[in-house]
Amino acid sequence: MPPASSVAEPTVVLVHGAWADASSWRRVILLLQQAGVAVVAVQNPTSSLAADVAATRHAIGQLPGPVVLAGHSWGGTVITEAGNDPKVKALVFVAAFAPDVGESTGDQVAAHPAPPGLSTVSADSTGSLVMSVDGFIRNVAQDLPEQEARVLAAVAPPLGAGTFGDKVTQAAWQTRPNWYLLSTEDRAVSVELQHELASRLKARTTELAASHMSLLSQPQAVADAILDAVRAVRG
Repeated sequence: MPPASSVAEPTVVLVHGAWADASSWRRVILLLQQAGVAVVAVQNPTSSLAADVAATRHAIGQLPGPVVLAGHSWGGTVITEAGNDPKVKALVFVAAFAPDVGESTGDQVAAHPAPPGLSTVSADSTGSLVMSVDGFIRNVAQDLPEQEARVLAAVAPPLGAGTFGDKVTQAAWQTRPNWYLLSTEDRAVSVELQHELASRLKARTTELAASHMSLLSQPQAVADAILDAVRAVRG
């Protein structure tokens, strides 16, 4: 066995959700860096599951050692598929989807009453899906200052029309330790679904009285769960 000093430290790879970009992790990134942990935030195109998985796998492929892979919202579906890379040693889901093999994000959404946030999604002129500014203010980030919710809306990319219908072909959470950050005040992803998934994943679960954007409204709690996963990987 090589000496401990030669073993690569875990890197945290962060995967953002739909109608978001990598900057949504900014407060968590700062806290992880302050804790001395290496961090990479993937900038996904949110055009399809395959495209987002490819971007995530590319990021993982550039790293020398073990990875803790964290996904927010739609990012949970991405890490479910991309997390099968042998470098990935733990998964952290933040108010996230986690489909099983042959299941899509849309399947998980349809299995529960629609949260209010879905009523503020519409198609743009190209058929891609967009979230309204009011949706961000009232349903996605209701525990953030309104101006901050407006900034989130301003940087939100469209979501490929068929993305939530893309089915997972392999589920990394079946073979790795899992953490789940559950937002009890979520108006974008069903709270009932989050409870169901945390149980299915046998995850170490933390419940936060937070909106869908706990990574911005309660970043310390999110960072703490990720750091717990990092410590577990270090052994």
